[in-house]
Amino acid sequence: MDLNLLWFVLLGVLLMGYAILDGFDLGVGVLHLFVREDQDRRLVLNSIGPLWDGNEVWLVTFGGALFAAFPEAYATILSGFYFPVMIVLLGLIGRAVSLEFRSKVKTPKWRRYWDVSFFLSSFTVTFVFGVALGNIVAGVPLSAEGEYAGSLGTLLGPFALSVGALAVAGAAMHGSIYLFLKTEGDLQTRVGTWMPRTFAVFAVLYLGVSGFALQTQPHLTANFTRFPIAWVIVGLNVLAVANIPRAIHLRRPGYAFFSSSAVIAALTFLAMMAIFPNLVLSTTEHPSLSIYSAASSQQTLKLMGIIALIGLPLVATYTGIVYWVFRGKVTLGENAY
Repeated sequence: MDLNLLWFVLLGVLLMGYAILDGFDLGVGVLHLFVREDQDRRLVLNSIGPLWDGNEVWLVTFGGALFAAFPEAYATILSGFYFPVMIVLLGLIGRAVSLEFRSKVKTPKWRRYWDVSFFLSSFTVTFVFGVALGNIVAGVPLSAEGEYAGSLGTLLGPFALSVGALAVAGAAMHGSIYLFLKTEGDLQTRVGTWMPRTFAVFAVLYLGVSGFALQTQPHLTANFTRFPIAWVIVGLNVLAVANIPRAIHLRRPGYAFFSSSAVIAALTFLAMMAIFPNLVLSTTEHPSLSIYSAASSQQTLKLMGIIALIGLPLVATYTGIVYWVFRGKVTLGENAY
């Protein structure tokens, strides 16, 4: 068994799980200020209140797996993206603090401050994640030692910024569909008008960024020549995108949410496929960090495989139980935010 390949796939699964699950609650945060009434904003917060911290377990697990399985890639990414990583951490902290502090004082100014904080934190985290993914897919300058050789400005190229914008639009779309599933009454009616609008913005950016990528990043399709079966995922991705407005029109939000999740899963797969077998693509003459050159020893990967065999089902089971317990429409109870 190719343990290096196995761990590359497991990283993809963890990233996919995080993007789908935390994607909708980040999207809820991006849309938060569009909700006007205080009671409706409380409903919006309570729709993700029992779930958001559990969703982030997938990100923590992804980071731990990357550190243990591919430490050189982890070191390069964390050092090269040090400032963006700090921004993400501050944003994640800001989201948590905003959720918990908003209900502590019942004054409009206090709640308005934390509402803005929750929106800004959610928007920033989503955008920076997208920019980081754009850089990973496009490649970054590496030194002979495999260290990041660029600057902060290097990370802010047009392609990376466009992927950041696409990430925000995708999260907003995903979050609006989730909110429609969780709310009812007048709030659900208003959210229902957001779904086609957020999809329209996502669709325009999806087409634009796809065309931009094909024009400026020709290496992205190299692996599709080596593995033609991967084109099936491209086709499924297009079908899933096209099915979202159809499901919205048919008033089948569950179907729309499934399609939205499928789009995120497919885009994650395509991003991993674009860089395989590398983890950090080099734009200089120095070699990229691959799943073989940046990996831990085979003994370490084997031991981690045993741990993953035990741990991943536990994470999946925990996630499933939490979502089952808090299924249905959101209501405001005694312990609500």
